[in-house]
Amino acid sequence: MPRLLRMSELTRADVAHLASLARIDLSEAELDHLSGELAIILESVATVSSAPIEDVEPMSHPLPLVNVSRPDVVTPSLTPEEALAMAPEAEEQRFSVPRILDED
Repeated sequence: MPRLLRMSELTRADVAHLASLARIDLSEAELDHLSGELAIILESVATVSSAPIEDVEPMSHPLPLVNVSRPDVVTPSLTPEEALAMAPEAEEQRFSVPRILDED
């Protein structure tokens, strides 16, 4: 059964254990540095987790978003002949390009 830690109890050995679980190879200097950093991160997560959110409606984004894409409407465009007019090679109203893949 995993033991519960208070953030201030996070040790260098705990960080080494977490790194091994995550399959992260940390140097001795990184373990020393991350022991303090990870404690601060966990304390910050605990602070955010204790925020009163019972009356907050779930959302996907903190600001209201509006779809900015244009409607899909058919508009006049180039004819196949106009589109292919400057093509080096064309075949059956399509651009003709060199084959790069073999058929298998």
